Amino acid sequence: MTYSLRLPYAHLIYAKIIFAAIEAQSAPDPPRGNRRMARFVVRSAAPGRAVGPGVGRRDGVGVRDAVRGTRCGARCGAWTPIARRPAYPRRHGCARAHGSGGPVGSSGALTRSVRRLLGRPGTVAPTSLRPLVRRAAERESALRELSDARLRAAADALRTRAAAGAWDDDALVELCALGREAGYRTLGERAFDVQLLGVLSLLRGTVVEMATGEGKTLVGALAAAGFAMQGRRVHVLSVNDYLARRDAEWMRPIYELLGVRVAHVTQDATHAQRRTAYAQDVVHVAVGEVGFDTLRDRLRTDATELVLPEPDVAIVDEADAVLIDEARIPLVLAGGVASGPDEAEAARVVADLVEGRHYEAETDGMTVHLTDAGVSAVERALGVDNLFALGMDTRLSQVNVALYASVLLRRDVDYLVREGRISLVDANRGRVAQRQRWPDGLHAAVEAKEGLVAGPRGEVLDQMIVQDLIGGYPTVAGMTGTAVIVAEQLREFYRLETGDLPTNLPCVRIDEPDRLYDGEQSRDAALIDLIERTHATGRPILVGTRDVAKSEQIGAALRESGLRCAVLNARDDSREAAIIADAGGIGAITVSTQMAGRGTDIRLGGIDGADHERVAELGGLLVVGVGRYPTRRLDDQLRGRAGRQGDPGTSVFLTSLDDESITRHAFDPPPRPTRVEADGRIRDASVRRWVEQAQRVAEGALLEGHRTTWRYNRQLRLQREEVLELRHRVLHGDEAARVLADLRPERWAELLDAVGESVLAEAARQLFLYELDEAWSEHLARTADLREGIHLRALGRQNPIDAFHAETQRAFVPLISRARTAAADRLATAHITESGLDTERSDIQRPSSTWTYMIHDQPFASMEDPFLTTIAKRVRAGAGED
Repeated sequence: MTYSLRLPYAHLIYAKIIFAAIEAQSAPDPPRGNRRMARFVVRSAAPGRAVGPGVGRRDGVGVRDAVRGTRCGARCGAWTPIARRPAYPRRHGCARAHGSGGPVGSSGALTRSVRRLLGRPGTVAPTSLRPLVRRAAERESALRELSDARLRAAADALRTRAAAGAWDDDALVELCALGREAGYRTLGERAFDVQLLGVLSLLRGTVVEMATGEGKTLVGALAAAGFAMQGRRVHVLSVNDYLARRDAEWMRPIYELLGVRVAHVTQDATHAQRRTAYAQDVVHVAVGEVGFDTLRDRLRTDATELVLPEPDVAIVDEADAVLIDEARIPLVLAGGVASGPDEAEAARVVADLVEGRHYEAETDGMTVHLTDAGVSAVERALGVDNLFALGMDTRLSQVNVALYASVLLRRDVDYLVREGRISLVDANRGRVAQRQRWPDGLHAAVEAKEGLVAGPRGEVLDQMIVQDLIGGYPTVAGMTGTAVIVAEQLREFYRLETGDLPTNLPCVRIDEPDRLYDGEQSRDAALIDLIERTHATGRPILVGTRDVAKSEQIGAALRESGLRCAVLNARDDSREAAIIADAGGIGAITVSTQMAGRGTDIRLGGIDGADHERVAELGGLLVVGVGRYPTRRLDDQLRGRAGRQGDPGTSVFLTSLDDESITRHAFDPPPRPTRVEADGRIRDASVRRWVEQAQRVAEGALLEGHRTTWRYNRQLRLQREEVLELRHRVLHGDEAARVLADLRPERWAELLDAVGESVLAEAARQLFLYELDEAWSEHLARTADLREGIHLRALGRQNPIDAFHAETQRAFVPLISRARTAAADRLATAHITESGLDTERSDIQRPSSTWTYMIHDQPFASMEDPFLTTIAKRVRAGAGED
């Protein structure tokens, strides 16, 4: 649903002009020397009262008479007139995604109003819900007098009321009042008004942005209870098992007081435990786990073994991580014991190659290819005459994949080696990516590179992407600390609307401008110096890094300087909660990889808050980012660790020109710095803009990777729906018996007389399901092989995605008819007795074991894009030489 107003055409054009003017005024500051010429005059109707940007003057005349202000330090460009800034010291004062709901300048408010008027993504406002929250507050004193039993009875009455179809504004008011009272009685947590706004927003199917520390867990629990009281089944989806278990147990007293049954599902749950859990009103579960259960249910051969009911309501915690980051990684169910080709020999050959002579890697770190000398060296090592000869495609693929694994995938950055296995590192959350792997060939190549025993390999039985999983829920809502910045993607891919909520207390965090250095060495030296000076005051420090290797390097440098620190990364995240909980204590230094999805607040003064006031007087938590992340959203998540619940805090990012995230995505070399200080710090605004442009390019690449995954999967999703519809009729009805009796009437009649109708019908069901599942698995394998080389179609002026869809559809057309025929042929030779189908004698061999994982098939976004980019660069270079 889009919350917008329809305007007459002329008014719409006028609104767009106003919006463009406001956006122009909110642009980042120009270079220092041009600031006078570029500054707008913000006039006021009365002294000390700003009324917003009117017709601005650019000549600088009258600036002293105007209401002056400051720019937001988090690079959003929001302008806060000083006359409107509150009296709190060191207040951030910006209500954008990186800050929160502190008072802001009138231009920011007008910008949001115009954006909302135009129906822009991320502009859903809770304005209409405020009267309901005020009415809920009026019920508080009356509910406080009730006993627990009478409060439960009031909740039961609300449930009865919903069953009668009377779920209206009065019911919402009662739900908020009951939820607030239940939270206060059971956990000592009285929901703030802004939290109740969040509950109501979730109930209307919105993704809400709530700053770190604002109590998203309580909001999600009350919204889940509200849906459950309406008789709906609710899945609260999180990013990992830890949060699913923790939130279910933490919020259980609230659920039980309101008469709502709750459970959680984790990776180690048994089949029986899963069935029991999914039968409850509210289930807390990791998104990957419910996805894997969906895949398993798709291959059940007995309807009584299904564990999942029909999807109904999904409330997504850390919505941006689940809906955006996880959406690029397909979930896979695999089985069988098929052994693949040996990659060890290819890894040994590649290990002897020399960069620059035998292979060349692009500067963006995304593409590598053999030179002519490299091809000759590989041919000699393998003892072949022509690596590109007919029939050598498998060996050539092994060499290319081994080269890719050897050169581009880095240990302690892209993966870890733990307990003799390769563990992928989740770049978005800085922890081990549970049950994630690359495609079989690439994963095996990395294992061979590290000298490890190859892990299990087998055929893919089924797969899906998170986007398709979420699309199966009729109602979806979500919450996260950074939703507005991905509002366009949430609308594009999920048709979800987004809005932000104000904080309970104004945000006073200071987001300083980035400190840019000419190289990694000077940046790291400045980092250690900053930490030493800050630590001397006793102020706690959180240092955020992009990868494991960098976090350990900084930790070692701090220890060499005599500073004790705690390092939290994917190598050992077992002490995660304890480390984060103490990160706000006096003198604490914490070095951590990405903080998204950590699920633990950093309280000033330590876990018990004993030194809260002392830390607050020191300025609160100092958050230091070492290099920018690929998206501003991840930057903002790190910043948000400081300044929770009105506490003071500061954030600053230290970047350098050779940061990988910058060099990988920058189109052009950086401008030559003209203002470089002795410590290597660069003051040039043009260089800072170059860094910001590189980050925007990185964001665009990630978005395109998401679109690419969705586009390739679109045709497969439609085909899978057709197969699943047939499979449902076979599993729950007499489709198999009807089809096989029609195709093999004589054999059917013979078996009917011998074993009876019920036994034969069940045997027919098993035969049909087996052939249908085999056909689908073969189709997935065929499409996977097709996608490996489909990007080459671009050289023939074909759209690779269109070509993929055409080829995939051509392969799918005969699939169902082939499955029917194969099932009928197998019926002719099947061994069926009164005891049923003898699967062993009938040669029906389903996988003896299955395993699930998320296949990270785009470790560097889209694999074909770097290939084509390399060709384009070579073409341009050749044209330049001519």
